[in-house]
Amino acid sequence: MATPGAGDPLHAKSGKAPVAQRIDPTREKLTPEQLQFMRQVQLAQWQKSLPQRRTRNIVTGLGIGALVLAIYGYTFYSVSQERFLDELEDEAKAARARALARASGP
Repeated sequence: MATPGAGDPLHAKSGKAPVAQRIDPTREKLTPEQLQFMRQVQLAQWQKSLPQRRTRNIVTGLGIGALVLAIYGYTFYSVSQERFLDELEDEAKAARARALARASGP
């Protein structure tokens, strides 16, 4: 007699597909063939999800890069718009001119 779910895609009584059981290979004694099959299935699952993961990584990288460039550009824009140092230099020139006028004036 076959094990339940071995050949039939649906259980006859419940109408549900069989579900794989999670096992711990360190606790249960598995044959080398079973371990090889597990590695094969894991590799297939990993390869199946690889393009999706790669796309997500590229989108994330581009998003982070765009954010960095935006911050960098905004910093340059704000520094170029900053008139604070220009005003200080103008005040310093005016103060030097007044000091020269006082020194040579009376």
